[in-house]
Amino acid sequence: MTDVAANPFTAKWSASGTNLCLGQWEISYLGKPLELDAEHREHDMGTHAIYSFIFPDDEMYAEGLPEDEWIVANLDWLTHLFIANDIPTDEANFRFFYQAVNRQDWRCGSCGGCI
Repeated sequence: MTDVAANPFTAKWSASGTNLCLGQWEISYLGKPLELDAEHREHDMGTHAIYSFIFPDDEMYAEGLPEDEWIVANLDWLTHLFIANDIPTDEANFRFFYQAVNRQDWRCGSCGGCI
């Protein structure tokens, strides 16, 4: 795992509370906002965590891909995003991106608003 303190990416999901599904990603690299396509901007990122509102510590409710698997599965669009924004396409930056997004990722039901 890379040093989180040195992460050049920041990621925030714009919605909170009981309406998580109405948000979008606000991601930047070294303070420069990145423009994601609608598919990635308006949906969860599929990173690994426990997203259960009711059972937040129960591994049985974990979902999503761990870092290495997620990077491989998303390498194509991530590489295009990085190139379009002059971000070096190296392993460290792919890991930094995952880690920034993973801290803010969500799932339908994460907030309990639809329950």
